[in-house]
Amino acid sequence: MNRKAFIQATLLALSASFAMATTAQAADAPKAKVVFQVSDGDAAKWNLALNNAKNVQQELGANKVDIEIVAYGPGIGMLKADATASNRVTEATQSGVKIVACENTMAAQKLSKADMNTAISYVPAGVVELMKRQGEGWAYVRP
Repeated sequence: MNRKAFIQATLLALSASFAMATTAQAADAPKAKVVFQVSDGDAAKWNLALNNAKNVQQELGANKVDIEIVAYGPGIGMLKADATASNRVTEATQSGVKIVACENTMAAQKLSKADMNTAISYVPAGVVELMKRQGEGWAYVRP
């Protein structure tokens, strides 16, 4: 092999090695994580939280971020099956946003899972879920 061919082959091998390392680093990069608190009974706040989640997904890439919306207190209304935000809640869960209802709030308001949007999940206590996520290093946002 002449010198020029050797240099070209070496550069090609280094280039491929760099590309594989860069791809591996990107795959190993930790996901961004954000948890949103919704505890207001205001439909505008519900929509703001859903808009924020969508904007984060668009900016960072839906597969590069874990997003959770925790609803409790008066905010639980956004997760009812007949809520004005019901379609948006379903769309958000379909895009990968985890949306959870506080079971303590549901019990206090005499709500059952049958009253709620079928796309959501549940946690025993919304405030404890927020504490847990923050303890795990999740960014916290209250729109």
